[in-house]
Amino acid sequence: MATTKKATKKDDAQNQKALPKTKTSKPFQNHTPALKPGDKAPLFKGVDQDGNKISLTDYKGKKLMVYFYPKDDTPTCTVQACNLRDHFAALRKAGIEVVGVSGDSVDRHKKFETKYNLPFRMISDESLAIIKAYDVWGPKQFMGKKFDGLVRTTFLINEKGIIDHIITKPNSKEHSEEILDLWN
Repeated sequence: MATTKKATKKDDAQNQKALPKTKTSKPFQNHTPALKPGDKAPLFKGVDQDGNKISLTDYKGKKLMVYFYPKDDTPTCTVQACNLRDHFAALRKAGIEVVGVSGDSVDRHKKFETKYNLPFRMISDESLAIIKAYDVWGPKQFMGKKFDGLVRTTFLINEKGIIDHIITKPNSKEHSEEILDLWN
């Protein structure tokens, strides 16, 4: 019959020393924009879901929320858009204009607006010019896969065209509440 040796603290310490040291890698973090609160908001020009021209200068003297999202009619983007729709009156009462931006086409934006009765403007940025000007394109991770894409980000721009707040990880289910808490 074999006898087993009882492990002691000394044995545990020797075993731990024998283990190879491994590098501790930092967890992956999605890209964050280089823009900071206090920076002048980059000018933009685009076309909304109705084919109308839209630019930052249209909102001079107004509070503007510009939210960047990856794709129309996807689960998280829909939750975020519907949260903004459901609290749109409160946002407007607080004097906040809402503009969404993604790389989707004008037609896709129109279908998204119609399907969910969205009351705000959405800019089609298929060229990624606005997305890159606001530095929201970069490495991201989704379901374990790493790739470059649009990173969900919201900019709160004051009446003078200066960025007051940047929300790099918006809570899609409560995004309106986040904005109202920051600007009230």
